[in-house]
Amino acid sequence: MITERDIEHIAELADIGISKDEVPEFTTQFNAILDYFEVLDTVVGEGAPAAGITNVFREDEPRPCLSQEAALANAGSTENGFIKAPRVM
Repeated sequence: MITERDIEHIAELADIGISKDEVPEFTTQFNAILDYFEVLDTVVGEGAPAAGITNVFREDEPRPCLSQEAALANAGSTENGFIKAPRVM
C-alpha cells in the first residue's frame, strides 16, 4: 500500500508539483492502479506460442546515405558540421 508520504516522495523524484490538497487523491488513484496489477497477477496465461515463429525483420543491408551537406541543408542552424539546437538547461 502506498502512503501519502510515498506519493510526496515520488512527486519529488519526478519533479512534479503536487499540492498538499492533491496528495490524498493521488494516493487513492495510485493504490487503485496497484490493485489492478494484483488482479492481473492472478490471470493464468497460455504461455509462449508454439514453434513456427520466424524473424519477420529484414536483414541489414548497407546502402548509400545522405552526404553531410545534404543532411544539414534543412537544419535551422549548424556549427562545425553538426546541427545546432537551443540549449535545454
